[in-house]
Amino acid sequence: MCFSDRTIVVSGASRGLGRVIATTFGREGAFVFVGYKSRSDEAEETLNAVRQAGGDGAVLGFDVRDRTAVDGAVAKVLEIREGLDILINNAGLARDGYFAIMPAEDWDEVLSVNLTGMYNVCRAVSRHMMARRCGAIVNIGSVAGSFASVGQVNYAASKGGVLALTRTLAAELASYGIRVNAVVPGLLSTGMAERMDRRVLERKKEFIPMKRLGTAEEVANVVRFLASEESSYVVGQAITVDGGMTL
Repeated sequence: MCFSDRTIVVSGASRGLGRVIATTFGREGAFVFVGYKSRSDEAEETLNAVRQAGGDGAVLGFDVRDRTAVDGAVAKVLEIREGLDILINNAGLARDGYFAIMPAEDWDEVLSVNLTGMYNVCRAVSRHMMARRCGAIVNIGSVAGSFASVGQVNYAASKGGVLALTRTLAAELASYGIRVNAVVPGLLSTGMAERMDRRVLERKKEFIPMKRLGTAEEVANVVRFLASEESSYVVGQAITVDGGMTL
């Protein structure tokens, strides 16, 4: 259990990929803070899954868009635990629509959660990690950040920003012993793909060399690797987990 006694925050962990990531670290003996915005009941379900897997933790309610709330959440973590070792930035959302008819609110909301929200959490956590001169940050991106994704201009812009943030933040923090990397999922059987039209999804699967969707567990395993000492010389990288879709 290589994460025994490690303290981990996973944002957006009340369901979907975030829940699987949190449970994966629980299986490794970690103390996992289950970050959530409004679904407290689902966050408690994730916490139960973490404990059943062999770990421990607590729920941590905050809106990544609210800097005061983010700072307060990190302060709460440090009250409960001696330090914060790993941050997984998973909170995100999509508001799809064609650019010409996209409401300005949909642009603002997606960018404020997916990119500015990530900035807020990284900012609050990095200062603590810099003082300790150790830590790992893993940001969850998307293949939409590197390749055109029609009908997702806001989401694509936010995830492209995540990749740029990851590279530059990694360069700034590496000398403090903090490794920053990203995981870039393709189409998964959990999360946003569950809400897609099945006919559209079947057509998209034809462009995936493996001819199937990925699983949240497959992504979580790469997140785990980047957070572990097994990747101690990996800095500023974005590892794509997409079954070959973007080859």
